Amino acid sequence: MAQPQIPAPQATKTEVGQDAGHAAFPPFQSDTFPSQLLWLAISFAALYYFMAKKALPAIGATIQQRKDRIAKDIDDATAMQQKADAAAAAHLKSLADARARAQSLAQATRDQLAAEADAKRKVVDAELATRFAEAERQIEATRQQAMTNVGVIAREATAAIVERLIGRPAKPEAIAAAVDSQKAG
Repeated sequence: MAQPQIPAPQATKTEVGQDAGHAAFPPFQSDTFPSQLLWLAISFAALYYFMAKKALPAIGATIQQRKDRIAKDIDDATAMQQKADAAAAAHLKSLADARARAQSLAQATRDQLAAEADAKRKVVDAELATRFAEAERQIEATRQQAMTNVGVIAREATAAIVERLIGRPAKPEAIAAAVDSQKAG
């Protein structure tokens, strides 16, 4: 049997290198350096021109607009803060004025009520003094009447006691003298 012939393996680029007839990577070829440098300069100039004339001014304008808007917003906020501070100060002043008016009104009402209470107290005191004087007069009259009656009752009781003790009635003048001597002493 005949065996098929296998072709011999061919050398690869890596094994052979540049000698096998394959070209090297173009940036590494020294004969293309001048054209590469020319295209690099042209590309850089075009990119620089585009960035300097179109992109960077647009970015700068956007940044400037933001700065202007932020400055305007800060100015607006400062003005609003000043207005709010002025409104708060006016509100605090009106509250202080209202408190002062309320305190003066309360003081006037307290003074008026104190004067009315004092007047009523004086009227009640005068009425009580009158009633007290009247009650003292009635007590004195009742006491005088009771004392008058006590003398009569004492004479009658003494006469009854003496009559019971000695068995005969005592003389009214002697009983009166004895009761009067006890009243005085």
